[in-house]
Amino acid sequence: MKFGPDNYNHEERCSQGHSSASTIATIEAALSADPDLDSSAIEIRMLGPVVLLEGYITNAADRDKAISLAAMIVGWENVQDRMLSRFPTQ
Repeated sequence: MKFGPDNYNHEERCSQGHSSASTIATIEAALSADPDLDSSAIEIRMLGPVVLLEGYITNAADRDKAISLAAMIVGWENVQDRMLSRFPTQ
């Protein structure tokens, strides 16, 4: 899965009209399109060029997958993980 051109960093994309709303929508679409990721409790916010991943994950693999998908869109340096673990009781 690949999003956007590689020759621009996230700040340059935003200055070219790439809005926070479109960034959030793109990340939400990428998370929901992954059949192995439960993104139902993950919220995405923007703080300047930084994407904040907040909410809850139900397994450890979901954290890595969500961060990876967001980083493919905005770059690793622009992703901040604030997700909390909520593992089901057995």
